[in-house]
Amino acid sequence: MTTSSSALDAGTRLTMAGFAPSHFAWSCRDGVATVTLHRPERKNPLTFESYAELRDTFRALRAATDVHVVVLTGAGGNFCSGGDVHDIIAPLVQLTAPDLLRFTRMTGDLVLAMRACPQPIIAAVDGVCAGAGAILAMASDLRLGTARSKTAFLFNRVGLAGCDMGACALLPRIIGQGRASELLFTGRSMSGEEGERWGFYNRLVEPDRLLSDADAVAGALASGPTFANGLTKTMLHQEWSMGIEQAIEAEAQAQALCMLTADFRAAYEAFVAKATPRFSGR
Repeated sequence: MTTSSSALDAGTRLTMAGFAPSHFAWSCRDGVATVTLHRPERKNPLTFESYAELRDTFRALRAATDVHVVVLTGAGGNFCSGGDVHDIIAPLVQLTAPDLLRFTRMTGDLVLAMRACPQPIIAAVDGVCAGAGAILAMASDLRLGTARSKTAFLFNRVGLAGCDMGACALLPRIIGQGRASELLFTGRSMSGEEGERWGFYNRLVEPDRLLSDADAVAGALASGPTFANGLTKTMLHQEWSMGIEQAIEAEAQAQALCMLTADFRAAYEAFVAKATPRFSGR
């Protein structure tokens, strides 16, 4: 498995200007990038190449100064049906153990890249959200769904364990151990209403408003103190493995760093002037 030719150099790229991926649609406006999985005739399944290109894109976003928030969605009324049965599942049954491990590590690296990029990721989920698609939604920071969203961690339905791409670590933290256990053991679909009630979805919206509502949330975040938002995301992720004393010290250091920013001063000056602060991300 090779990285796509449009893979990005996360170590040097400072903007995403001119980025043109091969395996999904991309747009960027006013600091909000939209990633659209775009194989609607198959409910937007992932391939070896799209896994790798998504991983490389989220890695590159760590160095991107022109993207402040990412909206992740799917085309044609569905989010993502998971790994493509013909392009991924069929070849996997022919691979040796070392090659299979390379594949599973690569898919896990996509989740790591999503969690490590400083930009908040908003998953806008309609229709089918299954397998690796459910993982992409899970790995996002915020999730907007619809009443017709059907989210299924269906790995056991194909003879695999539920511990895929970090599901056993991340999903219990979102919806609780018992609920996560039920979904991972049974592979059943979680309805939109159930997902909202359990805390998987931040809220449900009408399908025809899904992208506009996601864009509104993204725009509000993009106009905020983006450096500080990036630290919030980092600390939300890193503090899972910290004790309370470590967490308080880490937050003290992070907050002191934020107090050195132009955004902190701008907020104070706006308060004094009884004006709305304008944040620059610096």
